[in-house]
Amino acid sequence: MTRVERSFRGISERLVVRYLENLGGERTDDETVDGDGWQAQFSAEQVTIGPTLTLTEVTVVFDGDEAVLEELVPAFAQKAMRAGG
Repeated sequence: MTRVERSFRGISERLVVRYLENLGGERTDDETVDGDGWQAQFSAEQVTIGPTLTLTEVTVVFDGDEAVLEELVPAFAQKAMRAGG
């Protein structure tokens, strides 16, 4: 079992769930999406950038088979980075 943690700014929890579902997962509770050979738990917080700007930062912790996560995490990151643009 492998664990990978990534943080993404400028993306909502709603989009995190949508992207994970598009990658084959199913939401199991408010902060968890399960897929075949993987699970992702996420949380969000507001972070301050400079003196006046705040953004949502979502942290996603992926647990699963190493081979599965080697494909899943980059695929999710690509989707998440486009959302924050």
